Amino acid sequence: MALQRHHLSLLFIMFSFVACHSTVLFDDGSTFKDFIKQKSTDVLSLKKFVKLGDISSSLKTVNVNDYGARGDGKTDDTQAFNDAWEVACSSGGAVLLVPENNYLLKPFRFSGPCRSNIEVQISGTIEASENLSDYSEDLTHWLTFDSVEKLSVKGGGTIHGNGNIWWQNSCKVNEKLPCKDAPTALTFYKCNDLTVEDLTIKNGQKMQVSFQDSENVKVSGLTVTAPGDSPNTDGIHVTNTQNIQISSSVIGTGDDCISIVSGSKDVLATDIICGPGHGISIGSLGAGGSKDFVSGITVKGAMLSGTTNGLRIKTWQGGSGSASNIQFQNIQMDNVTNPIIIDQNYCDQETPCEEQKSAVQIRNVMYQNIKGTSASDVGVQFDCSNNFPCQGIVLQNIDLQLEGGGGAKASCNSVELSYRGDVIPLCP
Repeated sequence: MALQRHHLSLLFIMFSFVACHSTVLFDDGSTFKDFIKQKSTDVLSLKKFVKLGDISSSLKTVNVNDYGARGDGKTDDTQAFNDAWEVACSSGGAVLLVPENNYLLKPFRFSGPCRSNIEVQISGTIEASENLSDYSEDLTHWLTFDSVEKLSVKGGGTIHGNGNIWWQNSCKVNEKLPCKDAPTALTFYKCNDLTVEDLTIKNGQKMQVSFQDSENVKVSGLTVTAPGDSPNTDGIHVTNTQNIQISSSVIGTGDDCISIVSGSKDVLATDIICGPGHGISIGSLGAGGSKDFVSGITVKGAMLSGTTNGLRIKTWQGGSGSASNIQFQNIQMDNVTNPIIIDQNYCDQETPCEEQKSAVQIRNVMYQNIKGTSASDVGVQFDCSNNFPCQGIVLQNIDLQLEGGGGAKASCNSVELSYRGDVIPLCP
């Protein structure tokens, strides 16, 4: 597995330096979309090596079937999972095993702290109850790991949120309906020294997977999917989390592939395939006059295809704080509507947002080796605050052309900008 991941990583890095158009990229005539399809297959194939897991003989195995789980996709297995988790959590090191069956669960919290290290081996499918009344106590979470230290969750299985029933009742789908909360499919809350790898998370009710208030997190080999028109279904959401690495993952949803918000620091995302979706976003920040900080964000080696945004930093007027020390490196764009965008006038509400005097300061942002095609005329857009201009923005080796041919444009307002190497397009 390690060799396959190393090979995949090298392909990403090599590919990112190729100056190309969106049609033919390789000597064999294969296209960018062919490459995306193949890399998706490569990532998915990693799961074959962990389908049953590599369970250490020194750990106690706790099989949910031994505690009454039916795994027929019809019977509520929540109580069985609860009983099995209590045993695993109270043991001196254990593996919670979810075999290759289909387990139906109501909202459930894997609560810690636990006595010792825990490994959760998901080889089957965990599927969400579609009965909305089951979420009456908490409309915002379905599966949650809460305060579990040194946790590992893996196994090649699937977390299935059955989100369709929630999307149908969303005000963003039907404007006549009132706006209500919906659950995040999988949440890791206050989980330090966490490893999550080789899982599929699909059709989450709202956000797919969220890392919140955690430290020292490693995420790899995830496949995160939801339809492109599903509302607010962010793929991987990072909030108030430090030292998190996200690698070798395929994400396609109805919202941001990766969203990074306040309190997040030292975030590294490598070898990411994104699309459909809204791209890779930092923010939104500063909503409701809040003071928000993010720093030390690096996205290195990514492919974005058909997304509504590429690399986006978005902040509300009226907020404060900063988004700083950010690097976007070795990125390939294919038919992306807003490939590079900073928006300090973000407004996600029905009525126009009033002009404010304060803003979240954006500074020290590097865009390096970014190539491909834009679906809109403007390939680079910096819409920064007049009172708090963007500072230390660097464009190096940028080549963004219009999808179908022709040169893209740049739109730049209140930005302190410098160029290195060849940059297309340039600000007027």
